[in-house]
Amino acid sequence: MPGKLIMTWDINPEHEQEYFEFVVREFLPQVQKLGFQLNDAWVTVYGNQPQIMVSAILPTIDQIHTVMSGDQWISLITRLMDFVTDYKYKIVPATGGFQF
Repeated sequence: MPGKLIMTWDINPEHEQEYFEFVVREFLPQVQKLGFQLNDAWVTVYGNQPQIMVSAILPTIDQIHTVMSGDQWISLITRLMDFVTDYKYKIVPATGGFQF
């Protein structure tokens, strides 16, 4: 069964421009190079929820765990943390609909 990685975070307002440059030029392309199929990207405009939610799919949950334990992933998330706060993630079986 396919697995889905759901990540949420808030953009650090002091690094907003650098964040957008990093996400477009490095983060999203690297996530895809690691084999993930990007599935959803959401921005919270109003309310008390994480500002950003991104989900990506791999063929199995085990593959997600393998990628996330690798040096490339750890380096990528470490770099993301330069621009965001409250980073959280969860791994779930992928279903056909929207998932939190």
